[in-house]
Amino acid sequence: MTSRDERLRAILEPSTTAVLTMELQNGVVGEGAMMQALVDELERAGTLDAVRRLCAGARDAGARVVHCTVEARADGAGSTENCKIFAMSAKQRRAEGSTATDIGSRGAELIDGLDDPRDIVVSRLHGMTPFTSTSLDQILRNLGVRTVVATGVSLNLGVFGMALTALDLGYQVVIPTDAVVGVPREYADAVLEHSLSLIATLTTTEELLALWA
Repeated sequence: MTSRDERLRAILEPSTTAVLTMELQNGVVGEGAMMQALVDELERAGTLDAVRRLCAGARDAGARVVHCTVEARADGAGSTENCKIFAMSAKQRRAEGSTATDIGSRGAELIDGLDDPRDIVVSRLHGMTPFTSTSLDQILRNLGVRTVVATGVSLNLGVFGMALTALDLGYQVVIPTDAVVGVPREYADAVLEHSLSLIATLTTTEELLALWA
């Protein structure tokens, strides 16, 4: 066993590890999604299949799976238009009367094949990242989690923010590079190589599943 294998095995002890999925919802990466380029890249890369396999392997090994989702009230209360992406959502609400991830809608639900009764879902009404002003940190600490495995969308914003905040909160951060995407592809690759590799351990779904087997 190499020193890398030993380190990975130590920090990815299932009882203290949680796989976090970021916004893998129908209204974000499925039917009705606002950013088609992101949906296309997910399909090209096979990311959803990788995340499904990773979550299943985590559950079998005894690690936790926590889904970080975004939702919106029907009246839009609790959200704001302080950036371009949020303004796009508000524009959709004004034009169509709803957004892609309204509470109770199909778009707010997790993609098929991802949810499991053992999982935990932490949703938010505001912001771009899953830790800020949500109960995610407290839930993970109550579970005894020390390492988070970041998956989902996107490397441009959400996954990047998830990883950086987790680092600041004292967690070990692991990123399976085939379980995250961003657009354009060249930019996402650069983010992994030049930024996230400095704050997280980069790996693959296959390597993680092999360690947990």
